Amino acid sequence: MTNQTVRHDGLAAVREQVAAAEKAAGRPAGSVRLIAVSKTFDADGIRPVIAAGQRVFGENRVQEAQGKWPALKAETPDIELHLIGPLQSNKARDAVALFDAIHTVDRDKIARAIAAEIARAGRSPRLLVQVNTGAEPQKAGVLPEGTDAFVERCRSVHGLAIDGLMCIPPAEEKPGPHFALLEKIAAEAGVEKLSMGMSGDYEIAVGFGATSVRVGSAIFGARDYG
Repeated sequence: MTNQTVRHDGLAAVREQVAAAEKAAGRPAGSVRLIAVSKTFDADGIRPVIAAGQRVFGENRVQEAQGKWPALKAETPDIELHLIGPLQSNKARDAVALFDAIHTVDRDKIARAIAAEIARAGRSPRLLVQVNTGAEPQKAGVLPEGTDAFVERCRSVHGLAIDGLMCIPPAEEKPGPHFALLEKIAAEAGVEKLSMGMSGDYEIAVGFGATSVRVGSAIFGARDYG
Protein backbone atom coordinates (compact mmCIF):
# COMPACT_ATOMS: atom_id res chain seq x y z
CA MET A 1 0.00 0.00 0.00
CA THR A 2 1.46 3.39 -1.00
CA ASN A 3 1.84 6.37 1.31
CA GLN A 4 -0.65 8.19 -0.90
CA THR A 5 -3.25 5.46 -0.28
CA VAL A 6 -2.52 5.45 3.46
CA ARG A 7 -3.01 9.21 3.68
CA HIS A 8 -6.19 9.15 1.61
CA ASP A 9 -7.63 6.35 3.75
CA GLY A 10 -6.54 8.04 6.97
CA LEU A 11 -8.21 11.29 5.98
CA ALA A 12 -11.44 9.51 5.06
CA ALA A 13 -11.49 7.63 8.36
CA VAL A 14 -10.89 10.77 10.42
CA ARG A 15 -13.63 12.62 8.56
CA GLU A 16 -16.05 9.79 9.25
CA GLN A 17 -15.13 9.74 12.96
CA VAL A 18 -15.51 13.51 13.28
CA ALA A 19 -18.96 13.25 11.67
CA ALA A 20 -19.93 10.42 14.01
CA ALA A 21 -18.72 12.40 17.03
CA GLU A 22 -20.73 15.44 15.90
CA LYS A 23 -23.85 13.29 15.62
CA ALA A 24 -23.25 11.64 19.01
CA ALA A 25 -22.88 15.07 20.62
CA GLY A 26 -26.06 16.36 18.98
CA ARG A 27 -24.12 18.91 16.98
CA PRO A 28 -24.82 19.92 13.38
CA ALA A 29 -22.90 18.10 10.68
CA GLY A 30 -19.90 20.14 9.61
CA SER A 31 -19.70 22.17 12.81
CA VAL A 32 -16.14 20.96 13.50
CA ARG A 33 -13.28 21.92 11.21
CA LEU A 34 -10.58 19.35 10.61
CA ILE A 35 -7.05 20.77 10.62
CA ALA A 36 -4.65 18.27 9.03
CA VAL A 37 -1.34 18.69 10.86
CA SER A 38 1.39 18.34 8.27
CA LYS A 39 4.47 19.13 10.37
CA THR A 40 7.61 17.17 9.32
CA PHE A 41 6.02 16.14 6.00
CA ASP A 42 7.32 17.65 2.79
CA ALA A 43 5.27 18.99 -0.09
CA ASP A 44 5.16 15.63 -1.85
CA GLY A 45 3.82 14.04 1.32
CA ILE A 46 1.11 16.69 1.63
CA ARG A 47 -0.13 16.78 -1.96
CA PRO A 48 -2.08 13.48 -1.71
CA VAL A 49 -4.09 14.90 1.18
CA ILE A 50 -4.79 18.07 -0.81
CA ALA A 51 -5.81 15.91 -3.77
CA ALA A 52 -8.27 14.09 -1.49
CA GLY A 53 -10.02 17.40 -0.85
CA GLN A 54 -8.49 18.60 2.42
CA ARG A 55 -8.00 22.37 2.49
CA VAL A 56 -7.17 23.26 6.11
CA PHE A 57 -3.68 22.43 7.37
CA GLY A 58 -1.63 23.09 10.50
CA GLU A 59 2.09 23.58 11.00
CA ASN A 60 4.15 23.90 14.18
CA ARG A 61 7.10 25.96 12.95
CA VAL A 62 7.14 29.11 10.87
CA GLN A 63 10.45 28.34 9.17
CA GLU A 64 9.43 24.81 8.18
CA ALA A 65 6.14 26.09 6.79
CA GLN A 66 7.94 28.74 4.73
CA GLY A 67 9.86 25.99 2.96
CA LYS A 68 6.82 24.24 1.53
CA TRP A 69 3.57 26.16 1.81
CA PRO A 70 4.06 29.18 -0.51
CA ALA A 71 4.34 26.77 -3.46
CA LEU A 72 1.50 24.57 -2.25
CA LYS A 73 -0.76 27.57 -1.71
CA ALA A 74 0.11 28.85 -5.18
CA GLU A 75 -0.97 25.48 -6.61
CA THR A 76 -4.18 25.38 -4.55
CA PRO A 77 -5.17 28.96 -3.63
CA ASP A 78 -8.09 28.04 -1.35
CA ILE A 79 -5.84 26.31 1.18
CA GLU A 80 -6.06 27.67 4.72
CA LEU A 81 -2.92 27.42 6.84
CA HIS A 82 -2.89 27.49 10.66
CA LEU A 83 0.08 27.99 12.97
CA ILE A 84 -0.45 25.65 15.91
CA GLY A 85 3.05 25.71 17.40
CA PRO A 86 4.83 28.34 19.49
CA LEU A 87 5.56 31.71 17.93
CA GLN A 88 8.60 33.82 18.72
CA SER A 89 8.21 37.58 18.37
CA ASN A 90 11.00 37.76 15.78
CA LYS A 91 8.93 35.46 13.54
CA ALA A 92 5.74 37.52 13.81
CA ARG A 93 6.26 39.20 10.43
CA ASP A 94 6.69 35.87 8.64
CA ALA A 95 3.76 34.31 10.51
CA VAL A 96 1.34 37.12 9.69
CA ALA A 97 2.41 36.97 6.04
CA LEU A 98 1.98 33.20 5.64
CA PHE A 99 -0.66 31.93 8.05
CA ASP A 100 -4.42 32.42 7.91
CA ALA A 101 -4.82 31.66 11.62
CA ILE A 102 -2.47 31.67 14.62
CA HIS A 103 -3.53 29.49 17.56
CA THR A 104 -0.71 30.29 19.97
CA VAL A 105 -0.99 33.89 21.14
CA ASP A 106 0.07 33.59 24.79
CA ARG A 107 1.86 36.72 26.01
CA ASP A 108 1.82 40.47 25.57
CA LYS A 109 5.13 40.55 23.67
CA ILE A 110 3.68 38.28 20.99
CA ALA A 111 0.41 40.23 20.92
CA ARG A 112 2.31 43.50 20.38
CA ALA A 113 4.42 41.98 17.61
CA ILE A 114 1.40 40.53 15.82
CA ALA A 115 -0.50 43.82 16.12
CA ALA A 116 2.44 45.71 14.62
CA GLU A 117 2.66 43.32 11.68
CA ILE A 118 -1.07 43.41 11.03
CA ALA A 119 -0.89 47.20 10.92
CA ARG A 120 2.18 47.13 8.66
CA ALA A 121 1.04 44.41 6.26
CA GLY A 122 -2.70 45.04 6.27
CA ARG A 123 -3.28 41.30 6.66
CA SER A 124 -5.17 39.92 9.66
CA PRO A 125 -4.92 36.21 10.48
CA ARG A 126 -7.56 34.88 12.84
CA LEU A 127 -6.12 34.70 16.34
CA LEU A 128 -6.58 32.27 19.21
CA VAL A 129 -5.08 32.38 22.68
CA GLN A 130 -3.28 29.27 23.89
CA VAL A 131 -4.28 28.25 27.43
CA ASN A 132 -2.06 26.05 29.57
CA THR A 133 -4.95 24.18 31.17
CA GLY A 134 -2.63 21.84 33.06
CA ALA A 135 -0.40 24.67 34.36
CA GLU A 136 2.60 22.72 33.09
CA PRO A 137 5.81 24.71 33.59
CA GLN A 138 7.39 23.41 30.39
CA LYS A 139 4.40 24.21 28.20
CA ALA A 140 3.46 27.49 26.57
CA GLY A 141 0.13 29.17 27.20
CA VAL A 142 -1.67 31.55 29.49
CA LEU A 143 -2.71 30.09 32.83
CA PRO A 144 -6.46 29.51 33.13
CA GLU A 145 -6.95 32.14 35.81
CA GLY A 146 -5.23 34.77 33.68
CA THR A 147 -6.91 34.05 30.36
CA ASP A 148 -9.89 36.39 30.65
CA ALA A 149 -7.64 39.34 31.49
CA PHE A 150 -5.18 38.50 28.73
CA VAL A 151 -7.93 38.27 26.11
CA GLU A 152 -9.19 41.65 27.26
CA ARG A 153 -5.68 43.16 26.99
CA CYS A 154 -5.32 41.75 23.50
CA ARG A 155 -8.49 43.56 22.54
CA SER A 156 -8.23 46.84 24.44
CA VAL A 157 -4.46 47.39 24.61
CA HIS A 158 -3.19 45.70 21.46
CA GLY A 159 -6.26 46.15 19.26
CA LEU A 160 -6.47 42.48 18.31
CA ALA A 161 -9.59 40.52 17.53
CA ILE A 162 -9.41 37.22 19.44
CA ASP A 163 -11.60 34.53 17.93
CA GLY A 164 -11.06 31.69 20.38
CA LEU A 165 -8.88 29.56 22.62
CA MET A 166 -6.58 26.59 22.13
CA CYS A 167 -5.22 23.97 24.53
CA ILE A 168 -3.03 20.86 24.63
CA PRO A 169 -3.95 18.77 27.69
CA PRO A 170 -1.18 17.07 29.68
CA ALA A 171 -0.28 13.79 28.01
CA GLU A 172 -0.67 11.76 31.20
CA GLU A 173 -4.09 13.10 32.16
CA LYS A 174 -7.58 12.45 30.82
CA PRO A 175 -8.34 15.19 28.30
CA GLY A 176 -12.04 15.64 29.07
CA PRO A 177 -11.65 17.88 32.14
CA HIS A 178 -9.21 20.09 30.24
CA PHE A 179 -11.58 20.43 27.31
CA ALA A 180 -14.41 21.25 29.71
CA LEU A 181 -12.23 23.88 31.38
CA LEU A 182 -11.35 25.50 28.05
CA GLU A 183 -15.03 25.62 27.09
CA LYS A 184 -15.84 27.34 30.41
CA ILE A 185 -13.01 29.88 30.05
CA ALA A 186 -14.07 30.65 26.47
CA ALA A 187 -17.60 31.44 27.62
CA GLU A 188 -16.24 33.75 30.33
CA ALA A 189 -13.91 35.49 27.86
CA GLY A 190 -16.62 35.91 25.26
CA VAL A 191 -14.99 33.89 22.47
CA GLU A 192 -16.58 31.14 20.42
CA LYS A 193 -13.85 29.12 18.74
CA LEU A 194 -12.28 26.16 20.56
CA SER A 195 -9.19 24.55 19.03
CA MET A 196 -8.76 21.32 20.96
CA GLY A 197 -8.32 17.63 20.30
CA MET A 198 -5.53 15.79 18.48
CA SER A 199 -5.12 12.33 16.96
CA GLY A 200 -5.63 10.50 20.25
CA ASP A 201 -8.58 12.46 21.64
CA TYR A 202 -10.30 14.51 18.93
CA GLU A 203 -13.56 12.58 19.22
CA ILE A 204 -13.69 13.44 22.94
CA ALA A 205 -12.99 17.09 22.11
CA VAL A 206 -15.96 17.22 19.74
CA GLY A 207 -18.19 16.22 22.64
CA PHE A 208 -16.90 19.17 24.64
CA GLY A 209 -17.58 21.74 21.96
CA ALA A 210 -14.42 21.82 19.85
CA THR A 211 -14.88 23.92 16.74
CA SER A 212 -11.61 22.67 15.25
CA VAL A 213 -9.54 19.56 15.86
CA ARG A 214 -5.85 19.22 14.99
CA VAL A 215 -5.12 15.76 13.60
CA GLY A 216 -1.78 14.68 12.19
CA SER A 217 -0.64 11.08 12.57
CA ALA A 218 -4.14 9.62 12.09
CA ILE A 219 -4.09 11.20 8.63
CA PHE A 220 -0.45 11.21 7.58
CA GLY A 221 0.82 8.15 9.44
CA ALA A 222 3.88 7.94 11.67
CA ARG A 223 6.23 10.88 11.54
CA ASP A 224 9.89 10.57 10.69
CA TYR A 225 11.80 12.96 12.91
CA GLY A 226 15.13 11.86 11.55
